[in-house]
Amino acid sequence: MGRGKFKAKPTGRRNFSSHEDMVAGTSTRPRTFRQKEAENEEEPSKEVSEDESEEESEDENTKAKGVQGVIEIENPNLVKPKNIKARDIDIGKTSELSRREREEIEKQRAHERYMKLQEQGKTEQSRKDLDRLALIRQERAEAAKKREEERLAKEQKKTEARK
Repeated sequence: MGRGKFKAKPTGRRNFSSHEDMVAGTSTRPRTFRQKEAENEEEPSKEVSEDESEEESEDENTKAKGVQGVIEIENPNLVKPKNIKARDIDIGKTSELSRREREEIEKQRAHERYMKLQEQGKTEQSRKDLDRLALIRQERAEAAKKREEERLAKEQKKTEARK
C-alpha cells in the first residue's frame, strides 16, 4: 500500500487504497459507496407502495428542526417547495416571464417596429438616408451626362480633323 504525503512523521500516516483494493472490497474508504449501493438495491422493493411512502415522506419533511418548531414566523422570502405531480400540471397554462425576459421581448418588438418604420421611410434616420441617396444619384447622373457630352465632343473633333 502507498503512503501519504508526509513519510517522516510517525503520526497521522495516510494510507491510500489502490484500485485493486477497491475492487476486491478490502479498502477501508468506500463505505459510503457501499451504503449508497445497498440503498439503491432496497429502492425497487419500495416502488410498489410509492404513493403511500410519498405521503409519509411529506409528513416527515414538514417536521420543524430545532427552534423552528417553537417559533412560528411567516417569512415572505422563504420559498416553500411545491410538490406537483405530473398528472396535475396544466399544459395550457403559460408561466409568468421574469423581468429580464419581459424586457428582452419588449426590446425585440421595439426593434422590429423601428425596422418596419425605417423600411417605410418614416423615421428620421431613414429620411436622412433617402435624402443622401437622392443627392448621390443626382450627382452621378450629372457626372454621367458630363462624360457623355465630353465623349460626343471628342468624336466631333475627330470627325472635323478628318475632313
